[in-house]
Amino acid sequence: MGKPLAKTRQDSLGLYLWPSFSILAIFVLAAWLFNFFISFTRWPGYGPIQMAGLRNYENLFSNEDFWVSFGHAFLFVFPMSVIPTLLGSVIAAFLFETLNTGATRHFVTGIRNMLYIPQIVSVMITGLIWIAILEPEQGILNNYLRAIGLDGLALNWIGDPNLALLSLSIIMIWLQLGYTVLIFLSGLARVDQSLTDAASLDGANWRQRFMYVTRFELAPEFAVLFLTTSVAAIKVFAPVYFVTGGAPYGATNVPTTFSFFAFFGGNNAGFGAATTAILSLIVTVLAMILLRMQRKTLFSEMAP
Repeated sequence: MGKPLAKTRQDSLGLYLWPSFSILAIFVLAAWLFNFFISFTRWPGYGPIQMAGLRNYENLFSNEDFWVSFGHAFLFVFPMSVIPTLLGSVIAAFLFETLNTGATRHFVTGIRNMLYIPQIVSVMITGLIWIAILEPEQGILNNYLRAIGLDGLALNWIGDPNLALLSLSIIMIWLQLGYTVLIFLSGLARVDQSLTDAASLDGANWRQRFMYVTRFELAPEFAVLFLTTSVAAIKVFAPVYFVTGGAPYGATNVPTTFSFFAFFGGNNAGFGAATTAILSLIVTVLAMILLRMQRKTLFSEMAP
């Protein structure tokens, strides 16, 4: 007997996955395996390769700057994941429920587009813009503060170790906020509006409708955003590199910039590859934990 039609069709559709899978295997899996191999070598990035065993990992785990960079990466989970997700849910719910009617529809569209612009503009360009704003001597922010007589607030925003992390955190919130608002607006479009209408008839105000109705309806969006943005925070590179470069004195260094400078600044590809291998392991474990939590959240929401 021949294969059932549905099975034959499924097999034929699976053939379309092979080109994408081949590209993924060549440019991601093969690159990761080569990086893992390099992490056991003493190699400046050119010339002969010498095996070093576990020496790179021993040096890595005893390197204080490495652990400090990971501390910064986990700290950036708040400005890249927690704050944009929570703030984005409130902004999206407000725009969708309060303003998304009649003549204000175009206004809401304009706000949504403005919030999303940081996601589509090159990070290098946004980095240069923020440097122009925060530069201590000729920066736009400090010049404005001096012009209105607030010279005491004209600080070294990206050159002071105590302020550089705060400045980067604000930039990251600005970068991520539009993404979370857009995802929540998409989620609100699928929510059954009869639930919020019923809550309104029962006398619930906007805050109560958001806390007790909308928030639970957006559980899948919360789960997806916490997953994607948390992973992005742990492996963040471009905003840090283009704004501070890990400076001052390593105060904003993260594992990706730490690895980058080991590769290209220290002529130590093996040490940089070890950093990348540890980072990929941590990101994988974190993603698995968040996926498990996401599934539990979704199943609990779907349970009767």
